[in-house]
Amino acid sequence: MARVVVVGGGFGGLASAARLAKLGHEVTLVEASDTLGGALGTVSEGEYSWDAAATSTVMPAVIRDLFRKSGRPVERELDLVPLEVIREHRFEDKTSVRLPGGTRGAQLAAFDELGPGLGQAWVDHVASYADDWEVLRRGYVEVPWDRDRLPREVTARLHSRETLHKRLRRAFRDDRLVLVAGHPFTEAGHDLRNVPAWAGLHAYLEQRFDAWTITGGMAVLATALEARLATRKVTVVRSTRVLDLVVREGRVAAVRTETGELDADVVVVAIDPRRLPTLAPYVARTMPAIPPVVSHLGLDGDVPDVPHELVLHGDPMLVVRPGGTAPEGGVAWTVHGRGRLAEDLLRALARHGLDVRTNVVVRVDRSPRELVEAWGGSPLGVLWQGRATVRHRLGPDTPVPGVYAAGAHATPGGGLPFVGLSASLVAQAVGPA
Repeated sequence: MARVVVVGGGFGGLASAARLAKLGHEVTLVEASDTLGGALGTVSEGEYSWDAAATSTVMPAVIRDLFRKSGRPVERELDLVPLEVIREHRFEDKTSVRLPGGTRGAQLAAFDELGPGLGQAWVDHVASYADDWEVLRRGYVEVPWDRDRLPREVTARLHSRETLHKRLRRAFRDDRLVLVAGHPFTEAGHDLRNVPAWAGLHAYLEQRFDAWTITGGMAVLATALEARLATRKVTVVRSTRVLDLVVREGRVAAVRTETGELDADVVVVAIDPRRLPTLAPYVARTMPAIPPVVSHLGLDGDVPDVPHELVLHGDPMLVVRPGGTAPEGGVAWTVHGRGRLAEDLLRALARHGLDVRTNVVVRVDRSPRELVEAWGGSPLGVLWQGRATVRHRLGPDTPVPGVYAAGAHATPGGGLPFVGLSASLVAQAVGPA
């Protein structure tokens, strides 16, 4: 049995702690704030509340595996619901497409409504990622990888010089399809010219595994995992900031907090490693992905009906996500803004025909800086800076013996399913007690 200290109580930290405790280790989780969940939390104002970040996820098997490997199955804890429409894209030429998940045929029909042949172009592009997914799943995403001894087929993908920008321009003559395929990266703050082409397999994952939400909001997932930690007898230390790692005789021996040291045989870092002086030099070549400008809106009255996620393309690009909780007769919206935000988000929405300025009851604005501070680092992880970004991330192991990395800043990257997979990789690397 190893003494394990997990630094950070976001999804990556919660998942790592639950898995390692089930493997028989003595686990302590340390969180800087007084609540757990990080970006899985909620924002509340008056009678309204909103998901703090993600409102859905692909690859529900990641969550199912986490619960199965740490205790009771997810079906006894959460209600995972597939989305009929993942998101709607509205373009500057006033056309639009609703992207369904789960089936090739439904997506083909949806894009055919944009123009002849566009459906086939889309499904052909998505299908082109099938081999990429199988290779990377077996050699990078689902198993701890040896950076110096990768299988040739994995190296061919990770070391490819092809960018997503080039791949999409080659696949599509219609710019609208480029916008749809590139959206998950553009919305997260990445430049497609710096994103490796293989990363575009996100479209394949949405088509194959659908997108799912959780009844009650994503915070329910954090609540269920917090209960799972109690079941697994994980010690949770809140409102305590970790200052650095303590290394003795060449390996980690403890973590240093504001209130003293916690001895450890193993440390899992599930926060931005830049915050820990011992690890910061190893990630000096990476940059944080910057969150968007966010407005949480509590609305009432006659409010336009929008799908689970609505993308309004242009500059700025706006993303509208209805959801959360509201009093009777009210609606909760979250609006993200990316690009040249020279005006208020509500004025920008009005220019797209969604004028809700007179419907606002409460409003909570968050700047990128405020979001970074609220979650103790960039909630979106590491900015893509080309193919080398993969090797510049830490995880599941690190150059410091006994130290592992999970979360959005670690291998295999940001986004709820990949953060969940990072915890699985750490558990595999540490092994049972």
